[in-house]
Amino acid sequence: MRHILKNVLTLSSLSLLLMSAYVRADDAADVGKLLRSGQISEALQKVDAALAQRPKDAQMRFLKGLILTEQNKSAEAITVFSKLTDDYPELPEPYNNLAVLYASSGQYDKARAALEMAIRTNPTYGTAHENLGDVYAKLASQAYDKALQLDSSNNTAKLKLTLVKNLVGNTTGGTNPKTAMASPAPAKASAAVVAATKPEAETAKPEPKSKPAPAAITTAASDKTEEDVLKAVENWAKAWSSKDTNAYLGHYAKDFQTPKGESYKAWAEERRNRIEGKGRINVKIESAKIDVDGNTATVKFRQIYTSDQLTANSRKTLHMVKQDGKWQIKQERAGS
Repeated sequence: MRHILKNVLTLSSLSLLLMSAYVRADDAADVGKLLRSGQISEALQKVDAALAQRPKDAQMRFLKGLILTEQNKSAEAITVFSKLTDDYPELPEPYNNLAVLYASSGQYDKARAALEMAIRTNPTYGTAHENLGDVYAKLASQAYDKALQLDSSNNTAKLKLTLVKNLVGNTTGGTNPKTAMASPAPAKASAAVVAATKPEAETAKPEPKSKPAPAAITTAASDKTEEDVLKAVENWAKAWSSKDTNAYLGHYAKDFQTPKGESYKAWAEERRNRIEGKGRINVKIESAKIDVDGNTATVKFRQIYTSDQLTANSRKTLHMVKQDGKWQIKQERAGS
């Protein structure tokens, strides 16, 4: 796997949204097993066999592009992802992976354009927003370098270049965008996910110097509050999974901040149509991290979403507020 830019985010650092209604789950599972065992060529053969029967299969085409990327066949992978964007312009993942491939060859303007298309397709696609910021940082670094080549005494450009380098965390002013990845992912990709999304270290809490009993009571109360918050999130996921839209929407606060700034009524109607229009839905919450501050709480977790047509493994953040004795969602963000 080639390290393009920033080392914190490797080329295999994100799980894929599996996209097609025409997919056979057993084929995807077989390909996943081959990828996990490092049998890349065999995985490609399996994908090609599936495509021979179902040439329009979006997921298998996406998997082929991913495998070609793993094999460092960038030109072929670009062809696959480009054709996917033509046939399925509503899907953001092929645009995102095109951006990664363009960035790997230093074509940052093309990468920027592809990411802007991904965001236009799905404004809440957090990975594309993050990658676009990384690409902008690289473009800025190149511009400041050019400015210094033209005028080495330009202290303002030197300062800005230093700021960009500090921002992206390396000495080359570069970044390494995330690619959308098939799930289940190869073992090495899973390790990259862990490395890229490892929670921040907890701040050590000093031992109380006196009155240990009240401190113990406070800790117990804090633990109980976190349990209540987590239970609310789990019940939200359960209502979503059971397609109980009334219960699902009941987990959102009266002043919920809709993702696109639309009215709550319009947002709720859109969510109702999307949830009730699905066949099977299953939503799991993993690796939750909860930060409580009075009557507000922030919950960061990994959301595993599966349906008859889609599988998604992504990071999510919920900002919660306690209203009428219940923890409810005031704001939600994907890709955090």
